[in-house]
Amino acid sequence: MVPEGILCSKSHEYLLEGSDSIYTIGLTDYAVEQLGDIVFVELPEVGSEFVKGEVFATVESVKAASEIYMPVGGKIVEVNEKIVESPEILNESPFEEGWLVKIENADAHAESGDLLEYNDYKEELE
Repeated sequence: MVPEGILCSKSHEYLLEGSDSIYTIGLTDYAVEQLGDIVFVELPEVGSEFVKGEVFATVESVKAASEIYMPVGGKIVEVNEKIVESPEILNESPFEEGWLVKIENADAHAESGDLLEYNDYKEELE
């Protein structure tokens, strides 16, 4: 199930606003489907800072390795250790269980202007 209010980048990352300027970032269901069976996930360390568009993670599947880009800049406040140990979670649940990182960004709204609402994102894929 797709969470309400989710925003997607054209490079297939999603951004979901939480509370207190904390945002969850992950891969869209479309990206996960295109990758196939995911076998390895490399995530940054908590405390790392990234700017919008910078590579922050790597995901490897049986088909290919993919770099994952920040949809907005921010400081990593949490990483999903579960998917490092069990990367297949990404295939099973990209939105609920398979998120990648949580970032802190007080100004994410200013940086998210080029992100698409989920329905618009899906239309662009067609």
